[in-house]
Amino acid sequence: MFSRVLILGVAALALGLSGCSGGGTVGAQEPKANALAAAPREVKVTPAAERTVARTVSATGTLAADEQVVLGTKVAGRLAEITVDLGSRVRRGQMVGKLDQSDFKLRVEQSEAALQQARVRLGLPPTGSDERVDPEKTAIVRQARAMLEDARLIRDRSVKLMEMELIARAQLDSVEASLQVAEARYQDALEEVRNRQAIIAQRRSELELARQQLADTVIASPLDGAVSFKQASIGEYLPAGTPIATLVRVHPLRLRVPVPEREGAGVRAGHAVTLTVEGDPTVYRGRVVRLSPIVQEQNRTLMVEAEVPNERAFLRPGSFARVDILTEVSQPVVTVPASAVIVFAGVEKVLVVRAGKTAEVRVTTGRRLGEDVEIVDGLKKGEQIVTRPGNLTGGQSVKVAP
Repeated sequence: MFSRVLILGVAALALGLSGCSGGGTVGAQEPKANALAAAPREVKVTPAAERTVARTVSATGTLAADEQVVLGTKVAGRLAEITVDLGSRVRRGQMVGKLDQSDFKLRVEQSEAALQQARVRLGLPPTGSDERVDPEKTAIVRQARAMLEDARLIRDRSVKLMEMELIARAQLDSVEASLQVAEARYQDALEEVRNRQAIIAQRRSELELARQQLADTVIASPLDGAVSFKQASIGEYLPAGTPIATLVRVHPLRLRVPVPEREGAGVRAGHAVTLTVEGDPTVYRGRVVRLSPIVQEQNRTLMVEAEVPNERAFLRPGSFARVDILTEVSQPVVTVPASAVIVFAGVEKVLVVRAGKTAEVRVTTGRRLGEDVEIVDGLKKGEQIVTRPGNLTGGQSVKVAP
């Protein structure tokens, strides 16, 4: 019995000593943990830098042909020849197609004969370009004038005979009437000469029209460019105005870029443009030449047109392009390392160090400049920025690493 009590007492004593020992260990760990929590965290910082960069407006646009022409026939006829096909390069004035000229040559010959006939009727040589004529020297006027002079002589003699009472009054009246008829015939002869002169002018116009129609059977390119669509074949009868091919001018090209309204205010004619297209790493250059006078209400954009040289025809109309418009050659901007920007739920912010603690500052970023990013709003030059915030939050104590 005594040994049993002794064993229970030893066990109780051991438990008591164990409890005292455990309580002493917990009490020692709590101050240590609090000390670790309060210790400042070492971070690397960098000042928000100000650098001078070119201000650009980035957008997407479409390349378009400088000119596009649907080339058609001016006169009706059967297509006898076509010298181009899809993709053919053409020069200004180069023949693209030709109609059958047989009927048109006959019309020219017919008009030439009619003109010769009109010249001969006026007393001119059949051929020649001089159409000046003195009406008084034409045969029809000379004949009428001779009859008029003869009638005047008869009238004068009749008047004298009437005064001598050698003829009756009725005979003098008849002579007077004949004189009036002769005068009318003389005026009619002068008018006939003018009419024949007008006929010559009409026949010459008809001849020029026939020659023009003959020339119009040859369809020539009005520009330097390329064929984007062939629309007719040899042997086909084409009414006037029927298209045979569509031509585009590919040098230079027009670059049409819709720019957001807030950025379009800084775009001016003459600004430099750089662009790239899908599948081509080459950077092409151009210049802004036109700006729309209105802002599109549907999407609040300003249409900008640039001119892009394309001598070697590497660029194609209709291509999609990524565009940068240089609006200012040099402009100071604030930049920070891209790793310093925290993005959460669409909100951009950085951590700055102020009085040994972090503070969250909401910012608006702009362009990516290599490893840095532009800060458009929210930050001033020189503020100390935590370069790699990790899981840091605002209000934490930090120590700047050397």
